[in-house]
Amino acid sequence: MSIAWDSGVPPAFPPIRFWGWVRVILRVVALGLLVFGGLLILLIVRLIEQPLYGLHRPVTPHITQFVCRNALRILGIGYSNSGNVMKGRGAVVANHSSWLDIFVLNAAKRIYFVSKSEVASWPGIGWLARATGTVFIERNPAKAKEQTQVFEARLLAGHKLLFFPEGTSTDGMQVIPFKTTLFQAFFAENLKDEIAVQPVTITYFAPEGTDPRFYGWWGDMSFGSHLLATLAPARQGRVHVDYHAPMPVRDYANRKALAQASEVAVRSGHQLSSPDQKVNDHSE
Repeated sequence: MSIAWDSGVPPAFPPIRFWGWVRVILRVVALGLLVFGGLLILLIVRLIEQPLYGLHRPVTPHITQFVCRNALRILGIGYSNSGNVMKGRGAVVANHSSWLDIFVLNAAKRIYFVSKSEVASWPGIGWLARATGTVFIERNPAKAKEQTQVFEARLLAGHKLLFFPEGTSTDGMQVIPFKTTLFQAFFAENLKDEIAVQPVTITYFAPEGTDPRFYGWWGDMSFGSHLLATLAPARQGRVHVDYHAPMPVRDYANRKALAQASEVAVRSGHQLSSPDQKVNDHSE
């Protein structure tokens, strides 16, 4: 993910004391077993699934969803959602606050992230990303046509590709303007009448007594220190995901109109800041 946006001084995380370190160790071990055990099972199943179904993945998405839901349980972060997950073909666009978004967005429905090509070479993370079907893109105009063809194949195969139009992770307290470039791919001749874009809002609620930006990861914040701070609390906060109505691409004149409508939907969900307004029968 891109880490270029900064809203000021990072939050001061509470010091980790003895029992905090115990929780860190227990959660690291449990997460490691869950994530890498799940990945091993996924790769084994994919060996059978790929020759039979090609781009279609009828089984492995359920493994990813199981891992992500239970990762949030191990972390102790409450999860709830509202709205309906899109059933038809199309893409998902969401605001971007943290590495936690990976677990949060996969919890209700399997999606495939679209990420910058550099992530593929990151130790550990790049390997996980490749194994779980992430689409890597280069910010190179010469590659635009080739990348659009990849998007077409994946979207028409039913994959829900996830884009972060803000272009960066933030402190989680606001939605910054959407970049419109990647929306152009949805207007390809073979796609525009076949797919919709579903805007999704992610809202984090910090643990009681901590900085409201607790779960945001941005700017020059190191992954290691943020991970430790996230693993340590005895009483975690929670996250809510709003699934907004899908927007058929054919209903919009161009990428700018579609990007603007998506941004308005995501921003409106984020402004509903009362936890009581955000919990429904999907919460746990």
